[in-house]
Amino acid sequence: MNIKLLMISAVVVTISACASTPEPAPVKQVQEQAPPQVFEPEPEAQITQEVVEAPIEAIPSGPIPGTSEHFKYVSGDDRVYFGYNKYDLTQQAREVLRSQANWLGQYSNAIIVVGGNADERGTREYNLALGARRADAVKAFLVSQGVAPGRITTVSYGKERPIDGGSNEQAWAMNRNAHSAVLVGGGTS
Repeated sequence: MNIKLLMISAVVVTISACASTPEPAPVKQVQEQAPPQVFEPEPEAQITQEVVEAPIEAIPSGPIPGTSEHFKYVSGDDRVYFGYNKYDLTQQAREVLRSQANWLGQYSNAIIVVGGNADERGTREYNLALGARRADAVKAFLVSQGVAPGRITTVSYGKERPIDGGSNEQAWAMNRNAHSAVLVGGGTS
């Protein structure tokens, strides 16, 4: 009997091992879709014509008024040029200086320094004297245009401050000048 019982137990164990429950199939999740949205058209906007009057502001162009950059911009240049060994003003120099005088008339708080310059030829002493005569010629013209003499200071740099370091006629012509530099300005009269 023992054998019978043992055999029956073995059969039951074998059958029970084969009879395991199968794993359930994966469930597909169905995403619920939102119902389609119905858009209602907005009520038509009423179109009206309304004239809005606003002041038109000018778009600034150029440098800030009253500055040394503005001085040069309005005057056309902050330098006038001279011939070789000359200190008399050319017609072009007079036009530039008239513009400088007009600017100085508009900005009565401005003062300037006029620096006279020469090219590299000649002695240091000769060029300092020539630079002084050039600066004085510019000052005299500006005073003749109504600029108060106390607003203009002159200095001679001779050949010490060239704007072109070359040693040729073109460089020398650039270095024979008088430069008007705004020292104090910015306010309107």
